[in-house]
Amino acid sequence: MAKQYSRTQRIGDQIQRELATMIPREIKDPRLGFITVTGVDVSRDIGHAKVFITVMGDNSPEVIKNNLDVLKDVSGYLRMLLGKAMKLRSVPTLHFHYDESISRGAHLSALIEQAVSEDQRKLQSDGE
Repeated sequence: MAKQYSRTQRIGDQIQRELATMIPREIKDPRLGFITVTGVDVSRDIGHAKVFITVMGDNSPEVIKNNLDVLKDVSGYLRMLLGKAMKLRSVPTLHFHYDESISRGAHLSALIEQAVSEDQRKLQSDGE
């Protein structure tokens, strides 16, 4: 019987949990905003991990770039901390990416609400 939950998924979930607590506790750079680790995709050979983050508050491209730059600069330090926290022979190299799904979802929600309110206004004006 095939495994439903692969080893790379388990490692990715553990890395996500560890980074979610490590980043705010260990990284003291003032340029780093309040970030959330939304997911981690680990390669099959466990050599690389794509870490997806979102930035709470200001989502301007400049703020996102600054946060990604800070995380790129401290990725080696975070990898060393992960090595101490996790029981792995080799810790994957961390690559940070911005996760646009949250902002895209909020934008789509706003569009849906706008369309619904316009439909309600049309129905009210037709009924009068």
